Amino acid sequence: MARPRKSQPTWTDVKEKLATFDRAGLLALVQHLYAANKENQTFLHARFDLGADVLKPYKETLDRWLWPDVSRNQYTSVAKAKQAISNYKKAVGEPAGLAELTVFYCEQATGFCNDVGYQDAGYFDALVRMFEQALTVTNQLPAGNRGALIARLDRIRAISHNFGYGVGDDLDFLLKKYVKA
Repeated sequence: MARPRKSQPTWTDVKEKLATFDRAGLLALVQHLYAANKENQTFLHARFDLGADVLKPYKETLDRWLWPDVSRNQYTSVAKAKQAISNYKKAVGEPAGLAELTVFYCEQATGFCNDVGYQDAGYFDALVRMFEQALTVTNQLPAGNRGALIARLDRIRAISHNFGYGVGDDLDFLLKKYVKA
């Protein structure tokens, strides 16, 4: 008698099926996943450190969603930008790459707000939270790798005083909290 099907399959169900595959079957499955969409390709390229710059596709996503082309009626999406960083964490999660992406996020968000005068409290809140994440991950790097990233974050902090909403004050506080002179 067949076992009744669950309404939603789980990872356990998938893992059980994968256990029946041989090497050729697994390679064929990965090839099909690779061909299925760009996100899978980006994930595998990053996971296996393929290509000249594994951060490039993640930065392109951040750029698109944090600094949209307003003349083409594009809009911002903090969620889609943060998803790019989350996807990188799942694929590689290497601290230096994560630090670069979080600082780049802050640069793009700050640049966009400064360039077009974007005033959105939610966007600013997300910037402050990402700034703190950038400081946290940067502080996990060896001392010799922190300086350039901290300098970039300091430039972001200085620009943020143009925004209002207390963003500049929040970034001042965070920089002082995480960076000891």
